[in-house]
Amino acid sequence: MKRLPMTLMLALLLLAAMPATHAAENPDAQRLSQRLQALDSDPATAGVAAYERLQARQAVQAFAQARSSTRAAALKVAQARVETAEIAARTAVTRTEIDRLDRERSELLVEASRREAARARQEAERLRIQAQIQAEEAARLRMQADEEAAARAEVEGALDDVASDQAAKLRAARQRAAELARQEAELMQQAEPEQGDGEDRP
Repeated sequence: MKRLPMTLMLALLLLAAMPATHAAENPDAQRLSQRLQALDSDPATAGVAAYERLQARQAVQAFAQARSSTRAAALKVAQARVETAEIAARTAVTRTEIDRLDRERSELLVEASRREAARARQEAERLRIQAQIQAEEAARLRMQADEEAAARAEVEGALDDVASDQAAKLRAARQRAAELARQEAELMQQAEPEQGDGEDRP
C-alpha cells in the first residue's frame, strides 16, 4: 500500500485528537464518526483513501458544530463524505487485491511456462536418446547383415572351390578311364592276330 502523505497523516491525527463533545451530543455525528473509526481501525483500509477520510472527518466535524438552520444540509454533506471515504477505501483495497492477484497470476504463468519449457526439453531429450538408440540398433543390424552376407559369400566361394576341385578330379578320372579303355582295346586288337597265327600252325 502507498504511504500516506505526511500532511494528510497529521491532519487525520489532529482531527482524531479533537474533542468529540459535539459528536457525542449528536447521534448522527457519532454514528458517522464510528464509521470513520472503523476505516481507521481496519488494517486493510487504515492506509488508503487518506484524502477522502480527511474530507469526511472535516464534514462530520462541521456537521457536529453546525447550527440548527444548516444542520440538515451539513448532515447530507457529512453522510456523502463518509460514504465516499468508505467507497474509496474499499476501491483501494479491491485495487490492491487485484494487483496482488495479477502478480500471482503473472508468477503462475511464468512458472507454468518454465515447467512447460522443462517438459519440452525433457521430451526432446527423450526423443533424441530414443532416436540415437534406434540409429545404433539399425547400424548394428546393418553390420550384422553385412557380416552374414560376407560369411555367405565366403562359404559360397569355398563351395565353388570344392565343386571346381571335384569337377576337375572327375574330369581327370574320366580321362584316365578313357585312356585305360583305349589302351585295353589296343592290347586286345594286338592279341587277336597272335591267337589266329597259333591256330594255323600244325
